[in-house]
Amino acid sequence: MSKSFKIITLGCKVNQYESAFIEESLINMGCQKANQDREAKLVVINGCIVTAKASYQSRQTIRRAIRENPEAIISVIGCYGQVFPGELSKINGLDLITGNKGKSFLPELLFNASHHNPPLILKEDFGASTPFESIPIKRFSDRTRAFLKIQDGCESFCSYCIVPMARGPLRSLEPDKVLRILKGLERSGYKEVVLTGIHLGRYGSDFRNNINLTKLLIEIGKNKFSLRIRLSSLEPTEIEIGLIELMASHKWLCNHFHISLQSGDDAVLKRMNRHYTSRMFTRVVSDINRLVPDVSIGVDVLVGFPGETDRAFNNTFDLIKNMPISYLHVFPYSRREGTAAADLSGQLDHKRIKDRAFLLRVLDKKKRKIFWSSLKGETFSVLTEGWVPGDGNLIRGLSDNYVRFTFPSKSLIKNKIVKLSAEGVTEKGIKGQQLGT
Repeated sequence: MSKSFKIITLGCKVNQYESAFIEESLINMGCQKANQDREAKLVVINGCIVTAKASYQSRQTIRRAIRENPEAIISVIGCYGQVFPGELSKINGLDLITGNKGKSFLPELLFNASHHNPPLILKEDFGASTPFESIPIKRFSDRTRAFLKIQDGCESFCSYCIVPMARGPLRSLEPDKVLRILKGLERSGYKEVVLTGIHLGRYGSDFRNNINLTKLLIEIGKNKFSLRIRLSSLEPTEIEIGLIELMASHKWLCNHFHISLQSGDDAVLKRMNRHYTSRMFTRVVSDINRLVPDVSIGVDVLVGFPGETDRAFNNTFDLIKNMPISYLHVFPYSRREGTAAADLSGQLDHKRIKDRAFLLRVLDKKKRKIFWSSLKGETFSVLTEGWVPGDGNLIRGLSDNYVRFTFPSKSLIKNKIVKLSAEGVTEKGIKGQQLGT
């Protein structure tokens, strides 16, 4: 009888990619994926520690998994185990803790895992010459879009961030392997691939052949894949004019940038150890908006950083309000032991941080509606994902510029790129009408 398993993933797209590799590998080894409402013999939690709140949510998830699967082998993998294995080992009922090295060997390790009390800790520190570990994937269950991790590690050491300790030095997947995996995903029927990494904009910085993200994209374009390519988060300093022009001139590169802004106040950016200014960010966004038609520009904002005065917050708010930003991802600052920011003066109280996050989330809703409304009457390529949950008359999908579309259909349409006209704005995106039917 095959071993049943569950994988619970928290955090970033890189975690999602690595969980997908483990899932595919376990299935290839004869294991069976269990329904989320059923007990499993093996439960894997791919945790996140990017903030103190994320760590708390990871611990909650682990304890819930132990309660709901009392006979299972429970394993925590990834960033949490890499940086704070001792903290995890105090959780009663946990059997195995692993870090972020040796992911290619992890499926076999999980397959052969057994109960341990206290938990078995298997993690290895990163070295300066740690190579990129290629873990190619052919299928992503329940997803119409595929992710491809092409970069790992970070050496920026932003004062609020634990990630460099969790992920190690910068390292990249060789271009020929990127192309080979893309070809395999194309053969598997995917229409969109999201290129992702811990610090994607530094792709190729560990190579000696002068390759970077823009040059990699040019090589991808030469292969004329029947895929559209989307980029995950980038830093303002990494969005060069050549990358913007490439997006403007090639339809296979989704016209969507997600930029890690964090703050619109220069003094706060300096305390964060972020190496750009609000003026530089403004120039990058202006160049994108000028060159790329109907482009979607999303930003990450970290609110309530130590020393963020009312004036500093207002600088951030006004910068975003006055720029052609399409949406926000708002993150309230939470103190993360092990980071430089944890020891900074000027720590803000929870209520003030919460109030500021609320104001930014209200602004986010307004920016989305403004952006969606500006697209009315335009035509978009939308990758369909199937029926809207609970509605057998509407199909949902994602446009090339990262807008959620819904449109009426008499039959199921899934994993197909269709042309839709933008007819009106809904609470969650745009109401479309299929063209050419």
